Amino acid sequence: MFEFITDEEERGQVGIGTLIVFIAMVLVAAIAAGVLINTAGFLQSKSQETGQQSSKQVSNRLQEVVTVGQVDTSTNEVTDVNVTVTQAPGAGEIDLANATINWIGPSGTETLTHNSSGQSSWVFYTEAVKNTDDSKTVLNDPDDRFNINFDLDATNAPGRLQEGQSVTIKINTMSGATTTIRFTVPESLGQKSAVEL
Repeated sequence: MFEFITDEEERGQVGIGTLIVFIAMVLVAAIAAGVLINTAGFLQSKSQETGQQSSKQVSNRLQEVVTVGQVDTSTNEVTDVNVTVTQAPGAGEIDLANATINWIGPSGTETLTHNSSGQSSWVFYTEAVKNTDDSKTVLNDPDDRFNINFDLDATNAPGRLQEGQSVTIKINTMSGATTTIRFTVPESLGQKSAVEL
C-alpha cells in the first residue's frame, strides 16, 4: 500500500532536477549571449558607418586656390567670377556636378546647382584647369584644379558686382562637407580687365 522512497532514489530525482535546471540555464545563457553578440555587431557596423560619414563631412572639402573677377572696363563692374579650387588635404573624390553653392551677396542669397543639372535658374559652370584624367567635373587627384564660374549677367543672376562689394559663397559637396569662401571687389578697379578678389 505504501511506497517507500529510499535515499538513493531521492538523491537520483534531485540530481536529475538539478541537471534539468542547469541545462535550462545554459540554454538561456547561450541565447542571451547570441543576442548580445548580434547587437554588438550591429552597433559596431552602425558606428563605423557613422564614423565614415562624419569623416567625409570633415575631410571631403574643397580648398580655394585663387578667385578672379572679369571686369567690364566701360562700367568698372565685375561681370564674371572664377573661383579656382582643388581638393583639401586628405579629401577623397569630389564631383562638382553634385555640389550646391550658396551665393550670399549684396542682392541677397541664391542657391546654385551645376549647369548639367537641367535647372532653369541661375547655375554655376565648371572648367578643368589641370586634370589628371578625363573626368569633366570630378576632383580625384591632389593636382586637379577646376574653375567654378559665376556669370553675373546670366538670366536670374543677382547682377554685377560694384567696387567694394563683398560676397560669401558656401560650396556644399555631396558628402555634406561645406567650404566657405569670402571675397571683396577692390575699392578701385582702375580700368583693369581682371582683378584678384
